[in-house]
Amino acid sequence: MKLELDHIAVAGEDLGAAVAHVEEALGVPLAAGGEHREMGTHNKLLSLGPGLYLEAIAVNPDAPVPNRPRWFALDSFAGPSRLSNWILRTASLLAALSVAPSASGEAMAFKRGDYAWQMAVPEDGRLPYDGASPALIEWAGEAHPAAALPESGCRLERLEIAHPAAMDLMREFPALLHLERVRLGPGPGFEMRADVRTPHGLRYLR
Repeated sequence: MKLELDHIAVAGEDLGAAVAHVEEALGVPLAAGGEHREMGTHNKLLSLGPGLYLEAIAVNPDAPVPNRPRWFALDSFAGPSRLSNWILRTASLLAALSVAPSASGEAMAFKRGDYAWQMAVPEDGRLPYDGASPALIEWAGEAHPAAALPESGCRLERLEIAHPAAMDLMREFPALLHLERVRLGPGPGFEMRADVRTPHGLRYLR
């Protein structure tokens, strides 16, 4: 089973704060995104090269409150905007879920414009290991946001994820050991950092 890094997410108490955090860190503007009606969230996007992008995401105050917890634990998000989640692409979401941590969620179907996908969303919205475990996504068809985004001049060089139980996560989900540009290891708390090559040089996003 092949897993690839699909995108990384920066969460904020509101979308403006999440966007400002990314733009200040990387020195480039984000492009328009859209709304996720089923989750009551909205986003803006940034190309990180072929097949890879960044999303700034937050609760959409103008959307109806969903009848279930939002993804990425956004219902309880508080504090400064930060790099909060990573999302892996798979050709078979059900196969990926069969080897992922048991609390990774159940497949839900989504559609926005030309994009259709399935994504595993935990029942309580919280991904295992405090969010250090990745979300899993399967795109339907050939349409993918990264292909439609304007060139930003940004490329992800490395994504670092630290968690006190990182070794347990890797034992439970050994496919994470074979991902390009991803380094998962132990640390005193859950932290993420993206090393991004930008038009202004190497920048760091946390």
